[in-house]
Amino acid sequence: MRVNIVTLFPEFFRGPLAQSILGRAAGKGLVEYNVVDLRRFTEGRHQVADDLPYGGGAGMVLKPEPFFRAAEFLAVGQDAGPAGPVLLMSARGRRWDHDDAVRWSLADQITLLCGHYKDVDQRVGDALATEEVSLGDFVLSGGEIPALAVTDAVVRLLPGAISDHESAATDSFYDGLLSPPSYTRPPEFRGLRVPPVLLTGDHARIAAWRRDEAERLTRERRPDLWERRTDP
Repeated sequence: MRVNIVTLFPEFFRGPLAQSILGRAAGKGLVEYNVVDLRRFTEGRHQVADDLPYGGGAGMVLKPEPFFRAAEFLAVGQDAGPAGPVLLMSARGRRWDHDDAVRWSLADQITLLCGHYKDVDQRVGDALATEEVSLGDFVLSGGEIPALAVTDAVVRLLPGAISDHESAATDSFYDGLLSPPSYTRPPEFRGLRVPPVLLTGDHARIAAWRRDEAERLTRERRPDLWERRTDP
C-alpha cells in the first residue's frame, strides 16, 4: 500500500510514521508513506496557501489550486488523479469508522488531504476528494491529527503489520462490539483484584466472560452500536 498525505506541515508526520506498528510495517515493505508539502504547489516566493473567504467572515481558507496541483503531481503515470480513494479530512465529513478502515486497507493507494486554518475551499471536496471524512463531533486545528489516526487504523489492518491476527480480531468494533477489559500481572494491585475467572485457565469460561463483558460495555457505553447490532 502507498499512503499519500498532503499537508502544510510535513514535519508533523516524520516521527509518528517511523514509530511502532507504522514504522515496522514500512520496514517490512507493507506500506510506503509519501508526505507531500502543500506549499510546493503554491505560487510566488512567499508560498501563500490561504486567502480571505468570499462573503466575508473570520478566518482564512486554503486555496484550491495547491491541492489540485498536488493531486496532478501524484497522478503522474496514472490515468486520472491519484489512484484509490482521495479523502479530505473535514469536520463536515461523514463520520469515519472501523468499516472504513477495513475497506481502505484493501486499496493499493490512499490519499489524505489535510486542511488547516478556518476551512478548505469547497471545490477541493466537490471535485477532487472522493469523500469528506471526520473523526467525530469536534473540531481540531487541522487535518493532520485525523490523517495520522486514519493512517494508523488502516495500516495496522494490513496482513503482517501486527504479529498475530487475533490481536486485531479482538479489538473494539471488529465484530460490532466494544472489546472486553484486559488485565495482566500482578493478580492484585493496591487492593484491586483481577476477575477470578481469568485466573482459572478454563478457556471456555474465560471466552464466555469476555463475550458477556463486551456485550455489557457496548450496551452501557455505546447503545448506538448495540441497537445496530440487534436490529432485525
